[in-house]
Amino acid sequence: MDSGSENGHGTAAKSVFTTGEVADICKISQQTVIRCFDSGKLRGFRVPGSRFRRIPRESLIQFMKDNNIPLKQLETGRKRVLVVDDDPAIVEMLVELLERDGRFEVQTASDGFQAGLRTQEFRPDVIVLDYLLPGLNGDAVIERIRSEATLQSVRIIVVSGVVKPQDVQRLLDAGANDFLQKPFEIESLVERITEMACA
Repeated sequence: MDSGSENGHGTAAKSVFTTGEVADICKISQQTVIRCFDSGKLRGFRVPGSRFRRIPRESLIQFMKDNNIPLKQLETGRKRVLVVDDDPAIVEMLVELLERDGRFEVQTASDGFQAGLRTQEFRPDVIVLDYLLPGLNGDAVIERIRSEATLQSVRIIVVSGVVKPQDVQRLLDAGANDFLQKPFEIESLVERITEMACA
């Protein structure tokens, strides 16, 4: 497997990428990147005397365009967070705190259908998902996200005041990564998001 250990100072300035870096930018697995490279769908070169593959910036941009992956993912070093909640007060507070932090790019959705669309378009690193939503509940949203091979790396934090303790494990088994009971301190949620996004 290729090494993704090269140090970079943000993706905006890089001209050549490792397969690990491409996987992180495009939100797909490193094995998928390697398969695309080997099949010619992603153009690049091998490092002489090694098995390592390298992808020039222009080839990565073409690959992202061909696969409808937003190019802004290449330009920002910030972690992407999607906040899905129909409570405007919680959304506003959370967005303000995360954006003030400076390490996050934040988008929001107010129902399950919007959540599905935004997840596909935005490719978040972390989703904060209110369980009880108009349209689709948290179970359906989690199932839809986990059914997409390209979204397996997305971290999902479910928040709810109605989920019974015995149902929390069911949500985790379905694909959620964490659960936070409402009401909660907004700073506690920000800490969880930071831990997951920056791990």
